[in-house]
Amino acid sequence: MTPLDTEARNRDLPPLGETGWQAVPGRDALRKVWKFRNFSQAWGFMSRVALEAERLNHHPEWRNVYNLVDVTLTTHDCNGLSTLDIKLAKAMDRIAGPAEVAPQDGAPVLSLCQERAAGRGA
Repeated sequence: MTPLDTEARNRDLPPLGETGWQAVPGRDALRKVWKFRNFSQAWGFMSRVALEAERLNHHPEWRNVYNLVDVTLTTHDCNGLSTLDIKLAKAMDRIAGPAEVAPQDGAPVLSLCQERAAGRGA
């Protein structure tokens, strides 16, 4: 697996930023936190995402506390973002439906494009 090149970053990351994905400080990774109505909805989301992750053979870093699901995506094989992360992020957004995006303290996703262009990214 190869990391996302500059063209792919500039094309694919801004639309994800518009849906609430943020850059993880110090990592070439994306993060999003969803808030569901209750634990059952959060767990159902995770179950559906698990099936998609298995299909892609790409698994998120995530944690769940009651109705919150906190997800980080990166591809360990290439030490940064790859097309698998983009595919899984889009699938997760689709699966989450109308769930609320919870506030987080990440950087704007565009910083992952800028760091890469400056030679500081993966």
